[in-house]
Amino acid sequence: MKRGPFYLFVTGGVVSSLGKGITTASIGLLLKRRGLRVVPLKFDPYLNVDAGTMNPYQHGEVYVTEDGAETDLDLGHYERFLDMNLSARSNVTSGQVYRAVIEKERRGDYLGQTVQVIPHLTREIQDRIRLLEREADVILVEVGGTVGDIESLPFLEAIRQLSLEAPDRSFFLHVTLVPFVPSAGELKTKPTQHSVQKLREIGIQPHAVLCRTDRPLPPGTRKKIALFSNLPIQAVFTAPDVESIYEVPLLLHEEGLDRYILETWGLSTQPPDLEEWQAFVHRLKHPETTLRIAVVGKYVHLRDAYKSINEALTHAAAHHGARLELDWVDSEELEKVSPESRLEGVDGVLIPGGFGRRGIEGKIQAIRYAREQQKPFFGICLGMQLAVIEFARHVAGLPEAHSTEFQKETSQPVVDLLPEHGAEDRGFGGTLRLGASPVQISPGTLARELYGQEVVLERHRHRYELNPIYRKALEDAGLVIAGVEPVRGLAEIVELPRNVHPFFVATQFHPEFKSRPLSPHPVFHGFVGAVRRVKENQEAPSR
Repeated sequence: MKRGPFYLFVTGGVVSSLGKGITTASIGLLLKRRGLRVVPLKFDPYLNVDAGTMNPYQHGEVYVTEDGAETDLDLGHYERFLDMNLSARSNVTSGQVYRAVIEKERRGDYLGQTVQVIPHLTREIQDRIRLLEREADVILVEVGGTVGDIESLPFLEAIRQLSLEAPDRSFFLHVTLVPFVPSAGELKTKPTQHSVQKLREIGIQPHAVLCRTDRPLPPGTRKKIALFSNLPIQAVFTAPDVESIYEVPLLLHEEGLDRYILETWGLSTQPPDLEEWQAFVHRLKHPETTLRIAVVGKYVHLRDAYKSINEALTHAAAHHGARLELDWVDSEELEKVSPESRLEGVDGVLIPGGFGRRGIEGKIQAIRYAREQQKPFFGICLGMQLAVIEFARHVAGLPEAHSTEFQKETSQPVVDLLPEHGAEDRGFGGTLRLGASPVQISPGTLARELYGQEVVLERHRHRYELNPIYRKALEDAGLVIAGVEPVRGLAEIVELPRNVHPFFVATQFHPEFKSRPLSPHPVFHGFVGAVRRVKENQEAPSR
C-alpha cells in the first residue's frame, strides 16, 4: 500500500438531505470490508459548538458518543455501518473551529499576526483531519450543507488546500440531485451542472459524481453530466431511491464506486466481504410477519428526531424475521383522547427520551395502557422516568408522584435532580450525565438474561434520576430495580417480573446508540422478540 492516509472528501449540491451521510457510511463499510482501516469525520458548518442545545425539529436527534460528545446524527450512520465507536473528534463544527482560533489568538499563539480565515481558520480545520491520521488508512470527510453555502466555504477551502499536499491520496466525491420533472417527462441535469460548476469555481474538481435520482440514468443523461462535469463517463455513478438505507452499500458496490476510488488511488485490495450484510438486507426485505409498535413522543412529526431508535428497532426486527409498522403517536394528542381508542391494535409501546413537560401526561397514559393491557413496553431515558411516575401513582400508592423537572414543588418527587449533578444555573449542558458509564445488572432479572453479563457500558444523556428516597416504596410495590450505576447506586434499569407482565423494561440510558445492523442491542432484541411472541400467542387458535 502507498503511504497514507488517503482522503475521501464527500460534498453535496443542489439540496440538503440527499444522503451524503449514508453515502459516506456506505463507502466506509465497503472499504473496511476490503481490509482498510477507515475513520469518518463530519464537518458541520453551523456556528453552534455542538448539537446539544439544538431543537430536534431543526436538527433531528442528538447523537451521543462513548466519550459524551453531543453530535450530528450522521455519526450514528457511521457507527452503525462501520460497527465502530467514534469520539468527539469525528464531528467538527464551525463553532468549535472559530472558538479554538479565537482562544489561540487571545493566548498570543499567533505572535501578533493578523488572524484571518486563510490561513488560520483553514489550518485549524486541517488539523482536525490530521488528528485522525495515525489510526486510519482512509479518512472519510463529509462536508455538511451544500456547495454555495457561505458557512461551508472555509471547510471547502481547507480540504482544497489539503488535497494539494496529497494529490495522489485525495478523492472528491460530489453527491447531487438529478430530478425527474413530470411535466417534461424527463430527468433534468441542469441542477447538477450548476452544482459541479460552483464546486469547480472554488478550485475543486470532483473525481466522481454520485447522482441521486428516483430512476436509473439513461446513457445519454450520464454522458451529458460527465461532459459538463469535466469527467469521464465512468466517473458518473447513480444512487436511485431504495426501500432501505442498508441496501445502499450493496448498490454502490454494484455500481463499482468503491473499485473506482481505489483505482484512482492506485490501490489493490481484497474484494469486500459482504455476505453477512447481504443476508441482513435479505431478512429486511423478506419478513415473516408484521408487528405494529407505537412510538409515543412529542417530536413524531420529524422522524429524524428518533433516528437511532428507528434504526435499532429495524435491526432487531430483521433478526426476528419481522417487518415493523411504526405508529408514531403524538403524546400531546394522546392527552385529548383515551389511550384505548388511539392505541388499540398496537402490538407494543415504546416511549423515547426527551426534555420538557409538553406531552408528558399523554406518555404516562400510554405507559399505563401498556402495563394494564399486557402490551410489551420499552421506555428509554425520559421513558423510564415516566414509567416510574406511572407505577408510583397507580400501583405504589403515591398519587402525587412527579418529576421536579415538570413540577418543582411536587410533594412526591420520585424523579429528581440529584445533588451530585450540581447547580442548575450552570446552563442546560452543565448538569447532564453524558457518554458511556457502567451499569451493574442484578442476577435473576430479565435484563440480566437479555445482556448475559453482569456489567455493561451504556451511553447517557439526562440530568434527572429516580429519587433513591422512594426506591424501597417502589420495590415493595413490585417494581424491580434491575440495573444500577455501581458507584452511587443510581437506578439504570427498571422492570416488572415476568410473571406480572410479558415485557416491561425501561432504561435510564440510551441503548439505541449502541445497536448495530449485524448485532442488535440486547434490550431492543428482547423487546421486539417479546412483541412477536405475545402477538403470536394471541393469534394462536385455542385448543
